[in-house]
Amino acid sequence: MEQDSQKRESSDERRHAIADAARALIVEKGLEGLRMRDIAARVGINIATLHYHVPSKEALVALVAQRLKAEFVAQDMSHPREGKSGLDLLRMEFDDALESWEQAPERLAVMAELTERARRDPAIAAIIQPMRSGWLADLAGLFRKGAADGSLRADIDAYAAARIYAGMVASWRISRPDREDVRTVFAEFERAFIARQI
Repeated sequence: MEQDSQKRESSDERRHAIADAARALIVEKGLEGLRMRDIAARVGINIATLHYHVPSKEALVALVAQRLKAEFVAQDMSHPREGKSGLDLLRMEFDDALESWEQAPERLAVMAELTERARRDPAIAAIIQPMRSGWLADLAGLFRKGAADGSLRADIDAYAAARIYAGMVASWRISRPDREDVRTVFAEFERAFIARQI
């Protein structure tokens, strides 16, 4: 039993190393430059061992997406959200995005690369779209909560607001703003959706 546990742990560690190597290559060369042999070399395994863990490029992308999702979930859970208003949750969402941008920029870069590729590759879309749709649904829920609790505009179109927010975060990869610029843009974004005090 203990041997099975160690084997599973080492298999999990190997899959994490494979995902990390793939992620680094996606950042460096884009999805077009992702080669199984390069990943095997970075991890220090042979190609047969790599194919044992990820039998195809789609399986590799799925592994990378799983790791990204796990990191986003862990980040989300590290900041308690219980009892917060919609506006508080929006600010926390922004702080999480800013934290990712500053401390793990490759996370957002890989997500952007996979999202872009999904537009023309149905296999990648099948992997990434559920993750992106889940994020947009969570964002829309946050805007609906804010409309209901009075911290955000009552007439808000929650899904449209979620897409605007997602587009703002995605634009950071292209414009490469500094922290002050990002905060200024977010403050303007927030003003557009915050409930007016009478």
